[in-house]
Amino acid sequence: MNNTEILKRLYRDYTKKYLKNISISVFFTLLLAGSTSAVAYLLDPAIKELFINKDKKLILIIPALIIIAFAIKGASLYLAKVIMINVSENVRKDIQIDMFSSLLKADTQLVDNKHSGKFITNLTNDVGMITNLVSTAILNLFKDSLTLIGLLSVMFYQNWKLSLFAIIMIPVASLAAKSLGKRISKVTVQQMDHYGILNSYLIEIFKNHKLTKIFQRESYESNRANKYIENLKQSSRKINIVFVRASPIMEFLTGLMIAVLIYYAAILISNNELEVSNFFSFLAAMMLAYQPVRSLATLNISIQQGLSGAKRVLPIIDNTPEIQDNINAKELIFKKGQITFENVNFKYSTKETQILNSINLNIPGEKMTALVGQSGAGKSTILNLIPRFYNISSGDIRIDDQSIYESTINSLRKNISLVSQDTTLFDDTIYNNIAYANSNASIDEIKEAANYSFANEFIDKLPDKYDTIIGENGVRLSGGEKQRLSIARAILKKSPIILLDEATSSLDAETEDKIQKAISFLTKGRTTIVIAHRLSTILNSDKIYVIDKGMVESEGKHEELLKSSNVYKNFYEKQIKKS
Repeated sequence: MNNTEILKRLYRDYTKKYLKNISISVFFTLLLAGSTSAVAYLLDPAIKELFINKDKKLILIIPALIIIAFAIKGASLYLAKVIMINVSENVRKDIQIDMFSSLLKADTQLVDNKHSGKFITNLTNDVGMITNLVSTAILNLFKDSLTLIGLLSVMFYQNWKLSLFAIIMIPVASLAAKSLGKRISKVTVQQMDHYGILNSYLIEIFKNHKLTKIFQRESYESNRANKYIENLKQSSRKINIVFVRASPIMEFLTGLMIAVLIYYAAILISNNELEVSNFFSFLAAMMLAYQPVRSLATLNISIQQGLSGAKRVLPIIDNTPEIQDNINAKELIFKKGQITFENVNFKYSTKETQILNSINLNIPGEKMTALVGQSGAGKSTILNLIPRFYNISSGDIRIDDQSIYESTINSLRKNISLVSQDTTLFDDTIYNNIAYANSNASIDEIKEAANYSFANEFIDKLPDKYDTIIGENGVRLSGGEKQRLSIARAILKKSPIILLDEATSSLDAETEDKIQKAISFLTKGRTTIVIAHRLSTILNSDKIYVIDKGMVESEGKHEELLKSSNVYKNFYEKQIKKS
């Protein structure tokens, strides 16, 4: 997408709807341009009639007119800016909403491949540059162009020969600023990259601050932070230097223009081709024109920054998820919840190695099936394929003899609940965290879910009970308490298919016992697939699959596998020795 296409896109999708407001702002810029030109024009009669002819009749009128002109100028500028601020903030909101909505719909793999800190940079800094492009570019383009036209009219009225000299300098200034704008665009890309790296680092360091303390890595992390901040400083410094570089160039060009004009005006006055009052009025108009000329000349810099931001944001907005409903997708009709994997192969991208190889599973409905294997064997990947967090490379996955790829994603996922060892909670109340599974649930239903998950045991001891704010990802709760809330959420959803990924890992025996009781209630009469760290928790499973190096090594019940699978037997014996 080239720059012209980007500008058209921004106009079509985000600016066009506010055209009425922009038109009103343009009207005020017309008043601004007119009043500025009037100030320059009134200097001619002020000098000629008041100071040369000493006309006492105009001694109050002309100053009053100048005051009125400045008042109109100030009010018009204020109103034009306020309107454009509202437009730009609305545009900011629209772009951020579109980007956020796109990220929510995006494939899991896209989000996994890019650190959240960089998305935050896109959502804040990049969008900020785009809105600055909208507000600054539109307002300044009209304001400065119209003001310049008005002042040039006054200048030509006073003396067309001097005006031609002044006009020559305008394209020269524009060419200088264009060169600076290209440099700004390149450096801005570097700056946003450094912002993304720093944001990513900060998210990680705040999340893992306890780890930093216990391993006494404060000095190490300070050095890392210093490195990232230094890189950001250098890129910001380059941008500011480019901006500053524009000032001496413009000042020199302005000084050159004034010097040439004074020289030429002196010749015209000496030849009686120009009056002194005309020259001062002309000079005032030219000096007033200095600001819009400078602003227009440097406008390219803001445009280049905005375009750079748009080049990073618009692809995110335009991202089309690979995981979406097929054209002829139907509602999944749930019966017993039998799940089958038919020769399923999977890898995360075309460049990566195969994760799953010819996986065939027959998971009975309304019963518990366990997946066992070493870390990295592919167990969690199997679970993630069922709700279509990822698409398989080949093969098929079926629920009650219906391909999940021929079913709508909504009808698929509404029948599935996931409880994992990495419990995800929000910095919100306990009530809202449980209700996340069903926003229409009553308080009684939420309390019932909490009772069945044994979460009520610690909730009732809290001063604010269900209104307790639990902090970022439940930082104020223990691991067992967080897990119970996660189970309560799954209970509230009442899904017929339950996926449990190491749901009881890293828990003490007492807490694990309560979690197991909660899980027993959650999974009763439901199709359950469980990945367990401790084999003791899945010994009574209706079926156990042993996964090894991305393949099904064996299947059966506990006693059968002890006899038929060396992988399972070794896995079990290692745990017995540890216990």
